[in-house]
Amino acid sequence: MEEVVIENLFNGDTEAQVQAARDLSKLSSKQRHKLAERGVTAPLILMLQSQDYDAIEAALFALLSLAFGSERNKIRIMRSGAIPVLLGLLQCQSEALIELTIAAMLILSSCTANKLAIASHGAIQLLVEFLNMSGSSISISVQAKLDAIATLHNLSTCQQIIPSMVSSGVLFSLLQLIHGSEKSSELVEKVMGLLENVVSLSESALCEAAGTGGAIRALVETIEDGSLQCKEHAVGILLLICQSCRERYRGVILREGVMPGLLQLSVDGTWRAKTMATQLLLLLRDCPSYGSRNKQSKNELIEQIMQEIDAGESVEGTTLRLLEEMIAKLST
Repeated sequence: MEEVVIENLFNGDTEAQVQAARDLSKLSSKQRHKLAERGVTAPLILMLQSQDYDAIEAALFALLSLAFGSERNKIRIMRSGAIPVLLGLLQCQSEALIELTIAAMLILSSCTANKLAIASHGAIQLLVEFLNMSGSSISISVQAKLDAIATLHNLSTCQQIIPSMVSSGVLFSLLQLIHGSEKSSELVEKVMGLLENVVSLSESALCEAAGTGGAIRALVETIEDGSLQCKEHAVGILLLICQSCRERYRGVILREGVMPGLLQLSVDGTWRAKTMATQLLLLLRDCPSYGSRNKQSKNELIEQIMQEIDAGESVEGTTLRLLEEMIAKLST
């Protein structure tokens, strides 16, 4: 079987190559590794450049099967010139091929050795444009968006890539996705994870995120309505924003009504979320510059908190005690 696959991939006609690529995907991981060592990535990448849908699809599946679980094969595929070809496929009109291409990008980007090369070919900008394609004629599945975001997240773990990622406009795209999606969805969870990672590594990204209209409101809404993981990422981002300049952002965050959700999160969030929620509470309550402001500002904040309670927010148990403690502190 292996010899037939190799012969047909290198010397067969289109039909024989398609069948060989399909057969390759059915082989064991050991057999696929042997084929990769014999250079089968080269004809598979040539197949990606054909105009035949079946050939492209079969080659993509074959490359995915070669890359899966093998760092060495991921590097081989990248060094065989796969990235420019895959990026070209991202701009085709076939939804199925686009989804397979992004899945391939995701697997290749999980290899540390490939990250800089992938970014240097302009992958970040194309992936960001892909996330912005909601109004285009191509229907983008949720899974394809998740894979694109996961690919960007893989790339964001390389510090050298962060500046180009920030300049790509990714922050605005991520904030738009958060704004237009269900806060408890897996999509928002992945977006929040990527957003927190980028702003934690780049001061300019943090400033951009904090200064984008509606961003802080979206983060507060996520603390209120998101999944546990979404809430953890959201409070982490708000904490970074407040730490960057308490005087500038403290009042903005408070005006968005963060207190009820934040206090609740300090009680029933994940361990990390509880820790960060407590830190953010301290920043929001115990700010020297804020303490020097007039008493009217304090009274307005106390009135706001009481209005939240009157509106029926869940503030039982420990959360209620935290509210009482905070109000007492502000009243002094």
